[in-house]
Amino acid sequence: MSVTKQQVLDSLGKIPTPRGVPLSVAKVLSEITASDGKVFFSINVDAAEARVWEDVRTRAEEAVRGIPGVTTVMVALTAERKPGATPAPHQGHTHHAPGSGVKPVASHQPQAVPGDSPMGKQMAIPGIGAIIAVASGKGGVGKSTTALNIALGLRDLGLRVGLLDADIYGPSVPRLTGINEKPTVDDDKKMIPIRRFGMPLMSIGFLVGEETPMVWRGPMVMSAVRQMLWDVAWGTLDVLIVDMPPGTGDAQLTLAQQVPLKGAIIVSTPQDLALIDARRGIAMFAKVGVPTLGIVENMSYFQCPECGTRSDIFGHGGARHEAERLKVPFLGEVPLHMAIRETSDAGTPVVESDPDGPHAAIYRAICERIKERLALQPSAA
Repeated sequence: MSVTKQQVLDSLGKIPTPRGVPLSVAKVLSEITASDGKVFFSINVDAAEARVWEDVRTRAEEAVRGIPGVTTVMVALTAERKPGATPAPHQGHTHHAPGSGVKPVASHQPQAVPGDSPMGKQMAIPGIGAIIAVASGKGGVGKSTTALNIALGLRDLGLRVGLLDADIYGPSVPRLTGINEKPTVDDDKKMIPIRRFGMPLMSIGFLVGEETPMVWRGPMVMSAVRQMLWDVAWGTLDVLIVDMPPGTGDAQLTLAQQVPLKGAIIVSTPQDLALIDARRGIAMFAKVGVPTLGIVENMSYFQCPECGTRSDIFGHGGARHEAERLKVPFLGEVPLHMAIRETSDAGTPVVESDPDGPHAAIYRAICERIKERLALQPSAA
């Protein structure tokens, strides 16, 4: 049974607000996404009113969950200061597994006091040894393909690895892995990640349709990232690889503020334009105290499969030179090759589908450097 936006609005119309009008007409709702039984929206209020609106958010989530056919609900309360307003005392953040109705667990989100550094909210996720971000300054450089093959390469080195696709606006992991399933919820009301290639995987793309536009404001993006970190039953992992959205925005800052990152891997092409943005990514992680584990030069060169002629389509060596200039490790070069593209599009990444091939060897060599840099060791079975 499909759920319509009008059904959602009708249910929200029964909820009174502190403004004395029904929620559906209070002019605080974002665009409502309703598709395949999944409903997402946010309630946007001034920061000074946030506390009194939390009960409204809870009731809204419960009301929408009661609509026949609804399987997943994510309702975020976003609060922004008006220009010139004095910041309200920090009230913490409530987070919920989509559709679970579970109340926030205090131990998951330590509360900061006014004046604390944003990094003071960091807390390790139980069972996860190390969290590594794979990032890029701009889109189109093959970051998600690199992140997935690095996860598989670390798996082949004996580590227990999970992959979180935190690219909210353009999730690629469903296509790269060929997954069309939806996560289920366990007895603790946590989402159970989809297992593929012997790894737990989670992506916002598992919850929304491939063509559904994610028209979300920054606070809702941050809420979604928090939920996929804390409200997922990851189990015991040596490493959680996080595929970040391109750029230096809300998702990157949320990740750095919420969990202690062991480091970031920057993916770039050799092109000067990509390297400019890669520098910004390295500088952003440095500002929040996250070390750069190294740079991967993707699409480093093209070697003709017919004649063997090598062509440096985007230039060559730019990422290596940039790594030397910035005094960060250079992890390796990945060529622009049909096999990598075809296996990625088919949902059978090259490290998995051709483990003895030359491209899988390149990714595993990169993973050896990452493992050595972090002194990662497999956990006991």
